[in-house]
Amino acid sequence: MRKIVFCCVVLLMLALALPAVAQSAAGDAQAAITKMENDAVKADLSGDASFYQRALSDDWTAGTSLGKWDDKQSMLNDMKDPKNNKVNSESISDLKVRVDGDVAVATYKTTYDAMIHGQHVARTIISTDVFRMENGAWKQISSHSSQAQ
Repeated sequence: MRKIVFCCVVLLMLALALPAVAQSAAGDAQAAITKMENDAVKADLSGDASFYQRALSDDWTAGTSLGKWDDKQSMLNDMKDPKNNKVNSESISDLKVRVDGDVAVATYKTTYDAMIHGQHVARTIISTDVFRMENGAWKQISSHSSQAQ
């Protein structure tokens, strides 16, 4: 009888602890994604293509606020051409991160001034980025941006 009571107490303690563990994991994921989004701004300003090489999944795609599609290779190629692609200023605001297991969604507003494919573009956009856990690391798998009104 003592074994049964002991097992019940242990199971009850585990059941009570699981929500706290899940909340802690979600908080860790939110912090990691928030850091990635802020590091992306730094990478844009410094032209650091290696950040995107690490942060984007190999099958990443993005719908841009210019009405075009990008993939990982086109993004990396653009970053290797600073004469025609350079971010002069960029700031991020209103960042919110939601986590559901091994998937996370970040929404935010960005204001930037840049040269994109040889054209000067200065605007504010709203964006949604989708992340998934891959081999123990968060990778961005998709992004979409629209010009803010």
